[in-house]
Amino acid sequence: MIDSSAGGVTSTSSTRSGRRPGNPDTRRQILEAAREAFAANGFAKASIRRIAALAGVDPALVHHYFGSKDDLFLATVEVEINPRMVVEQLVAGGTDGLGTRMIGAILQVWESPAGASLVAAVRTAVGDPGSATAIGQFVTTEIVARLLRSMHHAPAEAERRGALIVSQVLGVVIGRYVLRVGALAAMDRADLVASVGPTLQYYLTGELPDPAG
Repeated sequence: MIDSSAGGVTSTSSTRSGRRPGNPDTRRQILEAAREAFAANGFAKASIRRIAALAGVDPALVHHYFGSKDDLFLATVEVEINPRMVVEQLVAGGTDGLGTRMIGAILQVWESPAGASLVAAVRTAVGDPGSATAIGQFVTTEIVARLLRSMHHAPAEAERRGALIVSQVLGVVIGRYVLRVGALAAMDRADLVASVGPTLQYYLTGELPDPAG
């Protein structure tokens, strides 16, 4: 669970746990095919139809066992978090303070039981360009782009802001949880939220320099 009182949002894995487990061999085949497809094509280009073909099953079975493509991607890295629900709750809190709530929610996820799987996924991605692309595309399209969509930026502006947000967030989580960089790893979470939140808020809503300049 992510507690809104700690700068995050309330969420659980219950939205995914109700799906019937089904045949473990079929699930394993789909997961192996999904990992292969995401690594080879990235998140954006790996389709459910292609994953089903690699697994030798009907696409309906992929939906039956895992739901949407983002649910399937999360299953490949064993993370029991519904990003759409998290984003919806962040946006529902309004624009003011969104950057602080955003980094608070992210840090809570990384310090939850899901954190170990996330660290393992990032370490794998460091040596696997395909996996790194898939993770980057997933974070950009399924989390950051959804947050920015509520602010109605022009497409090019939203893309620029999204890239800055992703660079900041990934820099923090990799430095803190994967590389364990000195003071960053030791910093109290509340202090880190207070330090990073305003920067994310600026990337979300601030007036950025004119690219033409």
